[in-house]
Amino acid sequence: MHIIGIPVHVEMDVTLRVKIHDPCGLTCTFCHNEGTPVVADNVRRTLDDYTPTGRSGRVSIYAATNGAAFLPAAIPADEEFAAALTALRHTLGLTELHLTGGEPTLHPHVAELTKIATDAGFTVGMTSNGERGGRTLPACAAAGLDRVNFSVFGTTAKELAEVQHARYRAAARAQRKIDALKRSIAVCEAHGVKASANIVVLDHSHAARVHRLLDEYSPHLTVRLLNSLDHGAASIDAIERILAERGAVPEAHYLTAGVSGARTAYRLPDGRRVFFKQIRPVRLPQTCAGCRFNNGTDCQEGFYGVRLYHDRTGRYQVGVCIQRMDLCLPLDEFLTSRLCAEIRELRETEYRQLTERQAG
Repeated sequence: MHIIGIPVHVEMDVTLRVKIHDPCGLTCTFCHNEGTPVVADNVRRTLDDYTPTGRSGRVSIYAATNGAAFLPAAIPADEEFAAALTALRHTLGLTELHLTGGEPTLHPHVAELTKIATDAGFTVGMTSNGERGGRTLPACAAAGLDRVNFSVFGTTAKELAEVQHARYRAAARAQRKIDALKRSIAVCEAHGVKASANIVVLDHSHAARVHRLLDEYSPHLTVRLLNSLDHGAASIDAIERILAERGAVPEAHYLTAGVSGARTAYRLPDGRRVFFKQIRPVRLPQTCAGCRFNNGTDCQEGFYGVRLYHDRTGRYQVGVCIQRMDLCLPLDEFLTSRLCAEIRELRETEYRQLTERQAG
């Protein structure tokens, strides 16, 4: 969505997403699990037999078709991890790191991983459902954690239960998860860690939970509304209606050159900021050109950036698409590959084009 008359800010992509392990205590029915199969359901399966669903109740929605050729393992807090980060930082100029999973707060050494990343020169963020943040986030804050993007799948137990596997929809269980999320947000506020909430709006029937999030959660929590690609115009229209209902005024566009992320900032009457985050149709010029998903409906997130994985054989793998995990390369191969050079060229070219367009 482009609104005429507000400033446009262009920044170059400098972000690395790191899947630090696979476990998660939620069973969300739409989870992509960073493109990898759920380990608990596939540890005894062969590469050509990975399943996107299993007894755990968790899903990885692309695992049956994305060509994943490895199972992820927990990243150890050691010198090899530090070396991997340093190599990617130097080769691609990356300076921001997002810890993902699974659920990062369940990793037993998440604070140590945070410290390694900050020592390597990264500003460290985390994407979390807040599951065990009350216990782990204070140590992460002491290690230099800068921010947490909380994924909010429901503001009430009923809402959260509705998007979980049928076996895990008990109201009491869902309420425990909601309470844990609230404690995690409070810990961030208490320890000076920036906190934001990501909430996907499918259509206007989801308006009530957005309003509840804004009304009942801390005003220090930045809210980011994400449209659902599967719901098209209905999702975008719903977000625009919600913003109008809150009296939100658009302030600025933010474009990230070289990846598909974009967002528009709005200011509410009470001074609070809300962001509308959308996907731009950005593709890798050569790698994506012949892809079977490269059309207006099948490509879910475009080129979203670089992801780092640790596989069960002990190797680090670099991925560029959760729908095309067959594109993953071992780290040492990736660093000298044409794919790595293509990413640099795309960032630089698009940054130049976008800044020139704004200047003109």
